[in-house]
Amino acid sequence: MNDERKQRRFGRKAISVEEARQAVLRHAEPVSIETLGLVDAVRRRAAEDVFAPEPVPHFRRSGMDGYAIRSGDTKDASSANPVAFSVIDNIPCGTVPREAIVSGAAARIMTGAMVPDGADAVVMLEMTEPRENGDETVISVKRHIPSGANVSAVGSDLMQGEPVIRRGERLGPAEIAVLAAVGKPDVTVFRRPKVAILSTGTELLAPGEPLQPGKIRNSNSYMLAAQTANAGGEPAIIESVPDRLDIAAGTIRRLMETDDCDLLITTGGVSVGDYDMMTDFLYEWQGELLFNKIMMRPGSPTSAAVFNGKLLFALSGNPGACFAGFELLVRPAIKKMQGAADPGPASIKAVLDADFPKVNAYTRYIRGKRRVEDGSVFAAPVGEDRSSMLVPGLGADCFIVIPPGGQGVARGTLVDVLPFDDGKG
Repeated sequence: MNDERKQRRFGRKAISVEEARQAVLRHAEPVSIETLGLVDAVRRRAAEDVFAPEPVPHFRRSGMDGYAIRSGDTKDASSANPVAFSVIDNIPCGTVPREAIVSGAAARIMTGAMVPDGADAVVMLEMTEPRENGDETVISVKRHIPSGANVSAVGSDLMQGEPVIRRGERLGPAEIAVLAAVGKPDVTVFRRPKVAILSTGTELLAPGEPLQPGKIRNSNSYMLAAQTANAGGEPAIIESVPDRLDIAAGTIRRLMETDDCDLLITTGGVSVGDYDMMTDFLYEWQGELLFNKIMMRPGSPTSAAVFNGKLLFALSGNPGACFAGFELLVRPAIKKMQGAADPGPASIKAVLDADFPKVNAYTRYIRGKRRVEDGSVFAAPVGEDRSSMLVPGLGADCFIVIPPGGQGVARGTLVDVLPFDDGKG
């Protein structure tokens, strides 16, 4: 290895995770938009602000099956002094009341039906005792029913002009329901960013290939594809390439120049080994190198660059480091490309639930599992802290952030925790 190549590998300048994330986000431009029907828009991000064109509900609505009454008629009601009401109307859902309610009168009403004029409360069916009195039905109420009981006021859910959805918000079931309720059959959303995923390594086999001595199956591409889909992207797994700079360079350039790739992720070849050709490629290509070392474990050689406005992430070949690089850097970029105002990752506080004795030169991101006890969040590492291992990821739901220092961190210490984003919110 000549002096120049040694300098490329061992003379890197490390930056913080936050500096790296901000460098990436500055180049994460929103993708184009499209209009979809509500069902097709689930899990997309809105590309427009939506405001309620009318109040919801737009009429006073009953919250119970029962009887619409004037609450003042019950102010002295009790078991010893029940109050009687004559039932003058029957109001199913979707109909308009025929009569206004006057003192001493009631209307049988169903959940969701329009409350008649004059009534200011609905008494639950179970709290009444009906009886027939000739041609009319009479009910008895044995307690005071306050004004507004079981009545949803006009605009109690949404006022006219109130924001319903904000640009960049993820559309889940609740958001889709509200859009339907305000009369929008479709919504403008960001399209899913097209993410190409390229694994490098002569040792890689496809999942369906039989094992060979010295070879391993390519799991990183499929892990990254799943992470990409959870982040709202559209993953495309590219056939892996061997540890040859010319082949990798040609494949990367082709992908970066096509309309079928908004963002490219490579995995492998970014460390200091003789065959880690991504390090050489990022120095020799025509794009802009954003960084090639981060003060983090695992994944300190994680690198990023930009070419023609498109981001390239060169992640570690170790699965734990690859996973961390995506969650800390790639996911926020994909989210911002869909208009997310706060692409994250989000942080919470938790009590470390086990000793972590390792000395840390850089901030360490440990796969962990959370639990809640007596209102406090606890987090403990899952499995061995080795970036080459896949299995610890199976039980993990967060990163435990271990700050750098000359000694480990004791159980009971309050630490930052980054919950994994499952892409459902």
